[in-house]
Amino acid sequence: MTDADSGSVEAVAAPARPLLNLPGLQIRLRPFRPEEVETAWQGLAQQDEAAHPRRRPEDRRAQPSEQFRRQLHRSGRMWRGRLDLAIDRDGRLVGIIQARTRPAQTLPVGVYEIGVILYQPRDRGKGYGAEAVELLTTWLFERAKAERVQAGTDVGNRAMRAVLARLGFQLEGILRGYGAMSDGTRSDGAMYAVLKTEWDGPDHRPAASDRR
Repeated sequence: MTDADSGSVEAVAAPARPLLNLPGLQIRLRPFRPEEVETAWQGLAQQDEAAHPRRRPEDRRAQPSEQFRRQLHRSGRMWRGRLDLAIDRDGRLVGIIQARTRPAQTLPVGVYEIGVILYQPRDRGKGYGAEAVELLTTWLFERAKAERVQAGTDVGNRAMRAVLARLGFQLEGILRGYGAMSDGTRSDGAMYAVLKTEWDGPDHRPAASDRR
C-alpha cells in the first residue's frame, strides 16, 4: 500500500464525484463499506511481504492504522491519483484492487499502475482477480484517459504473471532487487504493461470474454 494523506477520517471531505461501481460476470468492483475495514486489514495481514510490503511499524499492527482507515474511507473515487476498490463476490468481500497515478506515484501523464490482492486462497484460481484487472483496466482506458496501464508483481508469482499475460499485458522486464523485505533482503519483480491501442485493438481478447 502506498502512503496516504494525513488528517482524521472526520476531517476528510468527500469529493462530489459519484462513487465507482463496476459490475462483472463473477465479481463487482465497488467502494469499501465502513464495517469492512477490519476484514480488509486482516486480509492484507495474511499476505506475504512480496504481495503486501510492511514498510512501516504501523503496517504490522493488529488493528488498522488511521492511514488505512482514511484510505478505505476514500475508496470508490480517484483521490489525488489513487483509487481503491473492493472486490465483491455475491456480497462477500474477497479482495482489493488499486490504481495509482500522479501525484500518488511518480508516473508520467496517462500512465497508471494497478495492484490486486485476493485475501483468501479459496478465492484464487477462479478468475476473480483476472476479471477485476480487466474491469479496472477497461475503465482506466475508457474513462480516466489512460494511455498505458502497468502492473508489477514478484517474479515468483506465476499465477499473477499468467493472469496479466492472458489479459494482453506484455512482459517488459525483470526489475532486479526491486522489492524490499523487512529482514533486509531484496526480491526481483516482473513489470507488465498494456497500451490503450493494444487494449482496444482487434487482436485483444480479455479473459472474461472467454466465459461469455
